[in-house]
Amino acid sequence: MVLQQLGGSITRALQQMSNATIIDEKVLNECLNEITRALLQSDVQFKLVRDMQNNIKKIVNLDHLAAGHNKRNIIHKAIFNELCKILDPGKPAFAPKKGKPSVVMFVGLQGSGKTTTCTKYAFYHQKKGWKPALVCADTFRAGAFDQLKQNATKAKIPFYGSYMESDPVKIAVEGVERFKKENCDLIIVDTSGRHKQEAALFEEMRQVSEAMKPDLVIFVMDSSIGQAAFDQAQAFKQSVAVGAVIITKMDGHAKGGGALSAVAATKSPVIFIGTGEHMDEFEIFDVKPFVSRLLGMGDWSGFMDKIHEVVPMDQQPELLQKLSEGNFTMRIMYEQYQNILKMGPIGQVFSRLPGFSAELMPKGCEKESQAKIKRYMYMMDSMTNEELDSTNPKLMNESRIMRIARGSGRQVRDVMEMLEEYKQLAKKIWSQLKGLKIPKKGEMSALSRNMNAQHMSKVLPPQMLKQIGGMGGLQNLMKQMGGMGGMPGAKDMMGMFGGGEN
Repeated sequence: MVLQQLGGSITRALQQMSNATIIDEKVLNECLNEITRALLQSDVQFKLVRDMQNNIKKIVNLDHLAAGHNKRNIIHKAIFNELCKILDPGKPAFAPKKGKPSVVMFVGLQGSGKTTTCTKYAFYHQKKGWKPALVCADTFRAGAFDQLKQNATKAKIPFYGSYMESDPVKIAVEGVERFKKENCDLIIVDTSGRHKQEAALFEEMRQVSEAMKPDLVIFVMDSSIGQAAFDQAQAFKQSVAVGAVIITKMDGHAKGGGALSAVAATKSPVIFIGTGEHMDEFEIFDVKPFVSRLLGMGDWSGFMDKIHEVVPMDQQPELLQKLSEGNFTMRIMYEQYQNILKMGPIGQVFSRLPGFSAELMPKGCEKESQAKIKRYMYMMDSMTNEELDSTNPKLMNESRIMRIARGSGRQVRDVMEMLEEYKQLAKKIWSQLKGLKIPKKGEMSALSRNMNAQHMSKVLPPQMLKQIGGMGGLQNLMKQMGGMGGMPGAKDMMGMFGGGEN
């Protein structure tokens, strides 16, 4: 994923500092130089990097720190805060309100994924209860209206545009007026992609903005744009009142540091990131969890949000109760595999876990792990209800295994591999939940949190427990998680997907 390499480089620099016996000026400079090099290699603007380094040195004055201060934590916190500053302009973007018509204008470079992002933005709000509509004011690019029309039809969102009219201002005004009359509360206007050297197109963009008077102008930026990001973003900001940024193509392997520069240039917050081509591969951007993941500290709240999205709240206590009693069946494994696939690319999901690093999910392993899950599911589709619901490993005799292999079009050894994975999973992860106290909904008392935290402290890898902040941090985490006390550690979970040792 974009910025994964940057995150890995920064994490390694911090780890080297943590391993140092004494934290002195030399260790601090080496750590900052490594981070600076990583940021510059990821196309973050030089001035931003230089300012960040100077600010950290002012904050972390080793000579003036009294004895007893944890220098590692102070340095770590300073780096975290400075990276957050780059990404957070300190002011929130305009937020549309349901029932009140809001006009949002999208601008950006050619090829940045603007039209697709317009539809994703509309689709996201549609799922949340808004009544969105799309207006195509891009008369410059051939096929722009066809693309928007196709996307909108697929997402069942009303749209407006014209094959005959060449004036984008007229189309934008007519479209906005039409959808206001139809009581749409989120009217999204897609404009032509343009480059800062195209003065005529920039003037056209300014005219569209003046005619519509949008409540919010969103600058859409391709994450792989590189060093040009700052200048391009600044040019858009000088022509129209950019109030927010959306970064696209975050699923690629480009350097992506230009994304940090764009925020600094527009002085506007990033509100969403595009993580894939599909309509639902679109995430709200939150600065602190993002930087936390970049530094290898994880994002527990984001991880739990992903789980809540795919596993309904009312089903979670029931599932955990079954697991705590040792009732881990093939059907449960199948359902959890389904949930994992719904959560999105495995590497992105588990990058939210503290202690997770790029080394745990090497490049190329994601697709391999995803394919492995699907392969196992195909074989389980050929199993009977009795086989799926049994916890007795002796049930799977030779004739049953051969039948499953034939039914799924796989080799017998593939079925044996899947059954071995099931046994290892039951033994290695879920069996650790046996006897775990599962509080009912609304009964997450301090006592039960403490009991679950003690159990979790035995399950989690030491590195992850340290990142969370020991038992105290774990108890706070249990409070946030609302009872989901049985989540295994990153390394244990990676065993599910072929990313760890079996």
